[in-house]
Amino acid sequence: MSVVARPPESGVSTTGSEAGKPAGFVGLQPNLNAGSGFLTLFYKEMLRFWKVGFQTVGAPVMTAVLYLLIFAHVLEGRVTVYGTVPYTAFLIPGLMMMSMLQNAFANSSSSLMQSRVTGNLVFMLLPPLTHWEVFWAYVLAAIVRALFVGLGIYAVSLFFAAPHFAEPLWMLVFAVLGSGIMGVLGLVAGIWAEKFDQMAAFQNFLIMPATFLSGVFYSVHSLPPFWQAVSHWNPIFYTIDGFRYGFFGVSDVTPWHSLAVVAGTFLVVAGFALRLLSTGYKLRY
Repeated sequence: MSVVARPPESGVSTTGSEAGKPAGFVGLQPNLNAGSGFLTLFYKEMLRFWKVGFQTVGAPVMTAVLYLLIFAHVLEGRVTVYGTVPYTAFLIPGLMMMSMLQNAFANSSSSLMQSRVTGNLVFMLLPPLTHWEVFWAYVLAAIVRALFVGLGIYAVSLFFAAPHFAEPLWMLVFAVLGSGIMGVLGLVAGIWAEKFDQMAAFQNFLIMPATFLSGVFYSVHSLPPFWQAVSHWNPIFYTIDGFRYGFFGVSDVTPWHSLAVVAGTFLVVAGFALRLLSTGYKLRY
């Protein structure tokens, strides 16, 4: 007696390697677009700081307001810069850039450090992400956070001084490049530091002095010649000076000179960070 073979349900063949698979999964292929890993990591980094926006964006804005309240009350009318610029107006771009730089550094460095301490850094290392994708995801997220902080400070500064927009394009260029430099340095610090103590040392002995001694609260022309020369070796000075040029159209150094220094600094630190990521230094071994 011959037996008639019963066709498989749903009309799907079960021969070969597909045998034993649920019908709904047969022939299903992953749909991974180019760059999807970068976009996912970038979205994760954005979501990380946005979920606690009051702390990551609101707190720096409040700190800048305190600086404005104190310095505007004490020095307004007593100090003028660049000839006719009131001190409060002069201070606003410096505070904006200082806060943007510090928060760009904090965003990338704290993310890596928290992932290392909590043990979930492996979830970033296991997917097939290139070092370029990891680099740009962390750095761009740091830039976005810095820009949000800068916009928040500028919004509250309108209560203290009239707005100035002499060269808006220069403002944007130096804001992005300066935040990018600090985002990359935060990435380097997050890779190098194994404990919060090491991260604090990196921030307290390098980032904090470099930002405070870069012309945030003063023009370098008011310093003695020796300290003027020292300030010109500080890349962050050129970032703040170029950003301030975008507000008033005047600066201590020509904007093209500042742009060359800032862009060169970004390329150097970016190359160093990419090298660390490509070799897996302190991440994969």
